[in-house]
Order: sequence, then structure tokens, then C-alpha cells
Amino acid sequence: MEREVRVRFAPSPTGPLHIGGVRTALYNYLLARKLGGKMLLRIEDTDQNRFVPGAEQYIMDSLRWCGIEIDEGIEQGGPHAPYRQSERKPMYRQYADQLIRDGYAYYAFDTPEELDAMRARLTAAKVPNPQYNSITRTQMRNSLTLPETEVQQLLDAGAPYVIRLKVPRKEEVRFNDLIRGWVVVHSSSIDDKVLMKSDGMPTYHLANIVDDHLMEITHVIRGEEWLPSAPLHVLLYRYLGWESTMPQFAHLPLLLKPDGTGKLSKRDGDKLGFPVFPLEFHGTDAETGQPTVSSGYRESGYLPEAFINFLAFLGWNPGTQQEIFSMDELIEAFSIERVSKSPARFDQNKVRWYNEQYLRAKPDAELAQYLLEALSKQGIGNVPADKAEQIAGLVKERATFPADLAKEAQLFFQRPTGYDEQVISKKWNAQVAGALAAFAQELPAAADTTPDGIKALLTQVVEGQGMKLGQVLQALRVAVTGAAAGPDLMAIMSILGPQETAQRIQAAVEQLAGSAA
Repeated sequence: MEREVRVRFAPSPTGPLHIGGVRTALYNYLLARKLGGKMLLRIEDTDQNRFVPGAEQYIMDSLRWCGIEIDEGIEQGGPHAPYRQSERKPMYRQYADQLIRDGYAYYAFDTPEELDAMRARLTAAKVPNPQYNSITRTQMRNSLTLPETEVQQLLDAGAPYVIRLKVPRKEEVRFNDLIRGWVVVHSSSIDDKVLMKSDGMPTYHLANIVDDHLMEITHVIRGEEWLPSAPLHVLLYRYLGWESTMPQFAHLPLLLKPDGTGKLSKRDGDKLGFPVFPLEFHGTDAETGQPTVSSGYRESGYLPEAFINFLAFLGWNPGTQQEIFSMDELIEAFSIERVSKSPARFDQNKVRWYNEQYLRAKPDAELAQYLLEALSKQGIGNVPADKAEQIAGLVKERATFPADLAKEAQLFFQRPTGYDEQVISKKWNAQVAGALAAFAQELPAAADTTPDGIKALLTQVVEGQGMKLGQVLQALRVAVTGAAAGPDLMAIMSILGPQETAQRIQAAVEQLAGSAA
């Protein structure tokens, strides 16, 4: 019988969730939904020293904003609860004890000073990567070198110890990565990792393997930084007797800085002016103790659909020219085989482009709500919904973020306080002013105030003045809006209405009476 696909996203609550983590969660989610499986959220909080208050809730809020639905987790519960590792502490010890009984792990009683001395000896001997391994363990204080009676005495006396994995000295460890193909590592390059710390808490390596097994995880999709640990995890599956149900591994490529010169970090975002977290995070500076605020995509005006579409393409492509994908379309198109091995370079211009596409594709009625909220905060109220909808539909092509709608809409609520000098110097003269004054006089009585109706009236008036439409259009735009460029002028005048438009033109004619080409 085929196993149900089960994936997990297992972050540590040590701070805000980096967008690299969001991408990992997204790829897990896409695979689970594509294959009809389940998505789990497990909080890996075994390192209590690095725990950051609020980080756990932040992770859950971020995934919710992104549209990544969790089937089993802290909030949802599930058959494998608890989903917080610190609450699972009692169950790990039995597996560490099993490894010791079977000869695959051992007690190590070395003090911090003894460990430092060992590393110093190796460094002095020009060993490039000093580690506790199959060679150095023979010279250390552990249950492999001490007499059995002494080991028992130390245990009975409550002497501090850790439990380490006994890595074989000469063996090839291999596994098939879904992205990278066969990975082969010689055991001599793997150190005897600590599985249980002296405080009785498991390390990531043991807890993660035990939890993945007990939670019946079928696919482990995680960042490339975990690739060096994968052979160790393969050994643990084997030694615990779980090799036949070991999940398939897939290690995702790194996210690089925009210039491609290293891993994307919070510092890069701060320096270059873009967020690297999905939501704004309020924390505390570790050195000064002062409150800190890290910017987020949500608060910066990005739509979750645009953010997710952008992230999906950082390391994956569908093999087609299509770039705009809804979540459902991403699920349908996604395959882990199309994830690249190569690092993906972060492109802030591209995520802005995605935001523009998604914003402009929204119904004008929805955009009008963004606009009305922003105008209300500026003290501009009582704007009819149909007018807001018309304005939003007109200015959306010039907007990247929802906040831009209100900026672009200011011309509808504020008369010009000045006029573009370049246009005035080149296009304004007595004849143009006369034609515009005549148009302003006719406009209030216009029967048709649609954009086409206004254009027809303007053409009639201008030609009656012995001029062509092209001679007055730029001057008319400056008279109505103050600016040389902007949305469709006829549509602007239609939304402003004939009375307001005529008054603006008349005011410009009077104020610019002394100007000439």
C-alpha cells in the first residue's frame, strides 16, 4: 500500500522567518497539495538559549498571510501531537538509549576544557578541520575508552555527559537527493555529533530524525545548508532500524544577494532598502537591549499572491513562458524535479513587477477600498464609492503598491498649486489660453460628460478657434492637473466633472495670463 505523502516545515523560533524559510515552506506545501498529502508545522525549539519571544506566533502568522495552509501543527493539533519539540522531550531519551545499547552511540564525559585542549592539539598539528571523530575519540574521556565500571560510576554519580553518535571510520554514506541526484560522502569527514546534550535535551539531529519517523514524514525538503548533515541523518535512520521508511531528501539551492556574491541576509535588505521577512518583526537588539523593527513585505505594500509567485520562481520554473501563477496553478505545475541545483539570485525589481501585475489585475471595486482607506487616513472623506472605483481604475496602471493609488489620486482632491514650467514656456500662449477659456465656458453646459463626449466638445471648440487639438492638449493637462504627464486626460476631466474642470481651467488662464511661448 502506497504511503500518504506527508511533509513538514520545521523552523526554530529564534527570530523572524527569513524569506528563504518561507520558500522552503512553500515548496513543501506545493508538493503536498500536488500529491494529495499533508503539510505539518513543527516548532523545533530544543535550543532554549536562542528562543525569541513572539517568534513562534510570527511564524504561524507569516504562513497564514502567505496562504500556506497547515494540516497538523500547534494550532491545528493532529494525531502526532505535540508539535513543539520542547514538549516532546521525554520521548527522545529512549532512542538515544537504544543507540547506546546497539553500539551506535556512546557517553562522552569530556569537560569544555578537555574539548578545547583537543582542538588546540589538532590545530597545532595543522589538522584543517578539528573535530571529535572516529580517530580523536580514542584519546578522549568516553564510554569507548573508559573501563565499564568507571563509566557506571560516573553515571551513578551524576557526572555531566553528552551522548554522541559513533560514526564508522571507513564507510561511504550515500543517498539519492531529489534535486541533486546521488550524494556520496565518506564517513571520515563526518564527526561524532552530539545527540543528547548535558541538560537532557536532544540536539536537532536526533530530535529531527525521531520526529520525522514518528510523524510519518515521507519527504524532507529543506535548505542547502542542511546538506552536510544529511549523511549523518541517513546513518541515524539505519542505526534506529528505520531505513525502509526513511523519507526522500531534497535540498534547495541558496538564495543569493542581488549581486550574486553570497547568501541573502537581513543586513543586505537593510542596506539595499528591501525587506527579507514576510511580516514586520518587533524584536530586541542582542547587544544594546534596545527595541528593533525589521521591515516586512506585508507592511511594505506587497500582496501575498505576488510575494508567493515571486518566491516560487526563486529556484524553480515550470518549463514554460508563463510567469503569473495563482496558488492553485503553482500546485498544479509544481514538481520537485524542476527545482534547480544552482543558487537563485534575489531580484527586488522582479518582486515589484509581480506586485504591479497582481495589483493591476484586481477588480476596480477592490482597489477602490484600498483607495478609500488611504484617503480616509489623510482626512479626505465622503468620496462616493463609484467615484473611487473610477479613480482607482484610471490610476492603477501607475501604481506598484496599494498606497500608490492614493498618491496618484491626489489630483482629484487638490487643485494645482503650481504649473509645469517647461510645458508653460513651450506650449502656453494667448491663442492657447483663449481656446482653453472658451472650452471652460462651454463645458458646464455639456450634455455628454463621458471621456468621449468631453473630447468631442474640446475638438469642436478648439477647431472653432482655428486650432488643432494637439496644440492645446499639453497646456490643458497642466491647467487641470498642474503636471505634464499622468493618466488619460479626458477620463480625468470626466471624473472631476464639468464644473470643477472648468473652474480649474479658468484659474490657470487667469494665473498664467502673463505667460507666453
